[in-house]
Amino acid sequence: MPAPSSADTRYLEVHGSKWRVVFNVPRQLQGKLGTKLKRSLGTDSLSEANRLKWDVVAEFRATIDQARRPNVSKEAALASARVKAMEEARRLSQQRVVAFGTEQRGRVDDAIEDYAEALAGDPVEVGDNGHPIHEPERDALAMEFLAVAKGKRTPVDFEHAKYMSMSQVKARTAADDKRAIKYLKDWCKANGVPPYLQAISKREAVRFCDDLPGLVGKTDPATLNKYIGRLSVYWGWLERRHVVDTNIWQGRRFKKPLQITDDKERPFTNEEMRKLLMGPATQAMHDVMRIGALTGARLDAIVCLKVKDCQNDTFTFKPQKKEPGSRLCPIHPDLAAIIARRSEGKQDMDDIFPEWPGPKKPGSLRERSFKTSNQFTDYRRDVGVDDQREGKRRSLVNFHSFRRWFITKAEQAGQPESIIAAVVGQKRSGITLGLYSAGPLLEQARQCVEAVKLPI
Repeated sequence: MPAPSSADTRYLEVHGSKWRVVFNVPRQLQGKLGTKLKRSLGTDSLSEANRLKWDVVAEFRATIDQARRPNVSKEAALASARVKAMEEARRLSQQRVVAFGTEQRGRVDDAIEDYAEALAGDPVEVGDNGHPIHEPERDALAMEFLAVAKGKRTPVDFEHAKYMSMSQVKARTAADDKRAIKYLKDWCKANGVPPYLQAISKREAVRFCDDLPGLVGKTDPATLNKYIGRLSVYWGWLERRHVVDTNIWQGRRFKKPLQITDDKERPFTNEEMRKLLMGPATQAMHDVMRIGALTGARLDAIVCLKVKDCQNDTFTFKPQKKEPGSRLCPIHPDLAAIIARRSEGKQDMDDIFPEWPGPKKPGSLRERSFKTSNQFTDYRRDVGVDDQREGKRRSLVNFHSFRRWFITKAEQAGQPESIIAAVVGQKRSGITLGLYSAGPLLEQARQCVEAVKLPI
């Protein structure tokens, strides 16, 4: 008669007062993995150990299967072991933080020691002093695991995946976050700086900033500040969670060169507006330009409009930049015919601008308006609207100049600054023209929009 599961000790042994999983390694793999794989279960209950052991047994079997593969190099196997070890270090370090009392902390520490012992494997020889000597790479991995699990060392990217899962940012910003961490890790490796949060002080932050242009391959302050800014946001998150003592990136920025007024990007002039609006553009481009001119909206928000976003004489633009939610903008009377024509016969979720469906490549971080922007630039130059200055990467006029033109004309028409800001979605204080706006505020916004007239 088989023994009941509560008395089953397969793959189990007592270590101290706790049960742990012990799995025999095949003889031909003992040079890679040691004679046995071991993992503490942190419990003195045999029934609980039987419940927990199977996940560990499955992991050990996967480890052995991977080690059997002839194409897996020693380096690849060690790299795989390190990934798993760091995942376990994260789990155990979190348990250690919340452990209540000496007994609970002791259980976690026992599990940490057992895992480190398994990582180190069996000794390869005994030293002159009688102390066992382990394979250097596995011994180093075991020591790194101990330091991380016990909170003495924290890899710079240790909390980054969790931080990213809690961050509500666009895909392009998320990609910048990951690149910023990669640049930091690459810099640490090149400069002999341990890639741990505890090892990167304000001094190292200054050195990293000095070397960042070489890492990125660019020197313009906007690009460099983008990466420093993402590191600062991450460190600020770590500071609030008491993982680091201070945000070492706060206030570190590359200074932009002083610009004289003539070098700043600007609105279109009325003459430039006439060239653009009367030129030989496609119908789709004419429609996009007029919506940009009479709303002050950004290009991507316009191109992403759907039929449902253009109802009740009001646009609902998707959030842009740091806007917390969708934004309303009254539809100018001069745009009514465009919206009626582009909405006719369509369903609510159909695109207003199907001419620009967005990138086809899966995983592309480009905005839907990428091609629209390129086509507008070509058209703008073809009709003689350009303002390229020596040393400037971009022309001083671009599609955003429609937004600047709208704001300028609204100001010249005597519209309140706060209402203009609400209409175009600029940073403002105490006023938001959002989805639940109603009454006088929405009516003021409509007056603001209708005060702007095209110069044709």
